Amino acid sequence: MQIQLNSIGKRFNREWIFKNLSYTFYANNVYAITGANGSGKSTLLQVIAGSMNISEGTILYQNNQHYTAENIYTQIAIVAPYIDLIEEMTATEFLQFHHAFKQLVLPIQEIIQIVGLEKAAQKQMRYYSSGMKQRVKLAQAVFTQTPIILLDEPCTNLDKAGFQLYYELIKKYCSEKLVIVCSNDENEINFCTERLNIMNWK
Repeated sequence: MQIQLNSIGKRFNREWIFKNLSYTFYANNVYAITGANGSGKSTLLQVIAGSMNISEGTILYQNNQHYTAENIYTQIAIVAPYIDLIEEMTATEFLQFHHAFKQLVLPIQEIIQIVGLEKAAQKQMRYYSSGMKQRVKLAQAVFTQTPIILLDEPCTNLDKAGFQLYYELIKKYCSEKLVIVCSNDENEINFCTERLNIMNWK
């Protein structure tokens, strides 16, 4: 999968969040989008995901066939603070629900075991700690059969063991995907091979 940004810009009212941004993301690479808090990192990620319209420019998605902002969601898995879990469900039920829309690459019980939630798999997620909920979010993205993974502050609420799990998931299960991590925390992006600083397009 390849994502090509051609002179794109996004503004809210008269304020430009970024403008004249041209960049190409390639498969089998891990990218970091960096910048200060409030600089537009999450906005750019939502634009790439097709969930927010651009104010100018074009975006080209290509993977043997062309996609548009309207249907690229079928090729994307995303983790973000603004995307909530259905907390009335158990982790097992949530992954089953997700699987009905997008294929998972491993059996659900194996996924739950990998992310260390087997003892809580049948417990409603409303009773999970914030770190456990973040593990579920990572699981549904990493193990979804899509060529693109978008991660916005993926280690939010994770402890040291959670960070280590995050590194292992990316290294072991995402090597053939296009991964974009949005963060200004060096611990979340220190393994990224390419970096895009949103401040360069203000």
